[in-house]
Amino acid sequence: MKLIVGLGNPGQGYSNNRHNIGFMCLKHFSKEHKIEFDKKQADARIGRGNIEGVDVVLAKPQTYMNLSGKSVNRLMQKYKLKPEDIIVVHDDMDLPLGKVRIRMGGSSGGHKGINSIIALIGTREFIRIKVGIGRPEKDEEDRFYDRDIVDYVLSNFSRDEKRQLEPAIEKVSNALLCLITEGLEPAMNKCN
Repeated sequence: MKLIVGLGNPGQGYSNNRHNIGFMCLKHFSKEHKIEFDKKQADARIGRGNIEGVDVVLAKPQTYMNLSGKSVNRLMQKYKLKPEDIIVVHDDMDLPLGKVRIRMGGSSGGHKGINSIIALIGTREFIRIKVGIGRPEKDEEDRFYDRDIVDYVLSNFSRDEKRQLEPAIEKVSNALLCLITEGLEPAMNKCN
């Protein structure tokens, strides 16, 4: 079984935020594989299905981004999963808009949702699919502040940016399918 988690914030007001790209990608993937988010479990909206013989649980934590680990840990315990059976899709400011990267483990890169997951499941060794959202513009002295970052990740994608993201969302969907059916190495070779 695989637990596939899209990170984001619940509620209509956040639905088009940069921070919600994980939710957007999971929504697309769930539609492609006809899996509905029809249950609430472990502080998440979940959908269960089978993709090419592999049982999957798709989850959108409803805890807000910074507490995502609470939901992921509870789902991991409920389904008796190992950390390597968890795939987390999330935004990454260090990647250009629409760039997609797969990796196993590593630091959180300052991402508070990933920090929460690491803290609560007790390891960094889970698969991440990072989707680039770019960075806010720096000030005249070539810097930006924490407040700028918060405002940026909670801002909505423009229409043009949404169009640029369509291929990335499709690429994430293909990467998830490859991870499920072929494993980490082939997925990384195809995607990175």
